[in-house]
Order: sequence, then C-alpha cells, then structure tokens
Amino acid sequence: MTDTKKEIYEWMIRPCNLYKEEYKDCKSIRARFHQYFIFGNETDCTQWERDYKNCIKYTENNDRKAGEELMESEQSRREERLRGHYKNTVWKKRKEPPKDWNKPLPEWLNEQYENSYLAYKSAHINADKDDPLAKAILCTIM
Repeated sequence: MTDTKKEIYEWMIRPCNLYKEEYKDCKSIRARFHQYFIFGNETDCTQWERDYKNCIKYTENNDRKAGEELMESEQSRREERLRGHYKNTVWKKRKEPPKDWNKPLPEWLNEQYENSYLAYKSAHINADKDDPLAKAILCTIM
C-alpha cells in the first residue's frame, strides 16, 4: 500500500481496545446464542483477534505490515456492511432531499401531537430551560 493510500485509509483504524472488546463480545455466550439463532452456526471471531494483535503491533511498534493488514481488514468489513446498500435495486437513490421536506405538518397530525406524551415532555423540557435551578448541579453531603 502506498503512503498516499495509507493516509486515505488510516482513519479507519479504531482504538485497539475496541478490537479486543469486539472479540470478547463475539466469543460471549450471548453473542454465540444470537449467532446460532440468526445464522444457524457460530461466527468465526478470529479476525477480530487478528485485528487486535495487528493494531497493537501498528500502534506500539509502528509495524507497517500490521497496519496495512488492519486497513485491508477494515476495508473488507466496510464493504461487507455496505454491500446491501450498493446492490439495492428497490429504492431509488436521490441526490438531494425533496423540495417540500420542511413543509408544515397536516392539521390532523398537529391535533394528535397536542395531546401526546411527546408534546407533554417537550413542554416540560422547554419550561426547565428558563429555570436556573434545573441547570444547577446539586450536591448533598451527609
């Protein structure tokens, strides 16, 4: 991988502890149950472990090869995650929002909103903005 390409993809490298957490999560009982329920078998978690080791090598020893492997792994993970988006043939992709995206809500929807829990909480929050005690941090020592 060339230096310019390295700079382009270096942002993809996560902090090393996240790779370790992903590996631990992937190997947990809860995750194994979920994997079996969704896929019918256990998922291979070795890539997370390999990524963690490469991250340590890259950050602590500035190992270029480990960094390149880590960036390639992140790229393939990203491609896998976005595969459904790129292969989508159902929804038409748009380049800008509709022209009337911010038009007022219909009257019937405003009437429903007036008596909703959301309106109640919104009024409550907005009322607290003017109250200086609502912003104060109170500490009690016993």
